[in-house]
Amino acid sequence: MGVIRRGAVRREQLFDALVELLLADGFAHLTVDDVAARLHCSKRTLYALAGSKEQLVRAAVVHFFRGATERVEAAVAARADPAERVGAYLRAVAEELAPASARFFDDVAAFPPAAEVYERNTHAAAARVQQLVADGVASGAFRDVHTGFVADVVTATMVRIQQRQVAASTGLDDAEAYGRLAELLLHGLARRSPAAHARD
Repeated sequence: MGVIRRGAVRREQLFDALVELLLADGFAHLTVDDVAARLHCSKRTLYALAGSKEQLVRAAVVHFFRGATERVEAAVAARADPAERVGAYLRAVAEELAPASARFFDDVAAFPPAAEVYERNTHAAAARVQQLVADGVASGAFRDVHTGFVADVVTATMVRIQQRQVAASTGLDDAEAYGRLAELLLHGLARRSPAAHARD
């Protein structure tokens, strides 16, 4: 392994450790000294990753969502059934957000550079759900729903989750809210059985 490769691996390991720290404890109250002490590295090492605490936090949030997106897409790729793909997507999002503390999400919401990253990822996730639902409708796996409306509802809910409004109104953390959204969405998209139609 060359010096450049070792450096890239070390950088990745530091970002992974930084993300784990921030998810657990938030970041507004931490100084660069605090972070260096907790990660057992020097401030100089941290400043090699980013030029300031603010840039370091934003880079860590970007790192978190990049890795989460890769793992979520891997969960979707492992499924062929359209309903399983939608469910796998939203459940995987919930699993990725599960380690994040309320303090982390509160700090993200209060720090515009990090909030912008979360918001951008939220809109990308909503667009992905729309695509998965449209694929399911086209294949006949889902009822013939208005995918634009479904996407609008999903986007609005995801944004409310991201902006901490769902947590405030329901007490659900972000991961739990995504799990409930998956349940609601899949129930609404399911084709009704002939027996159910006969009862109407």
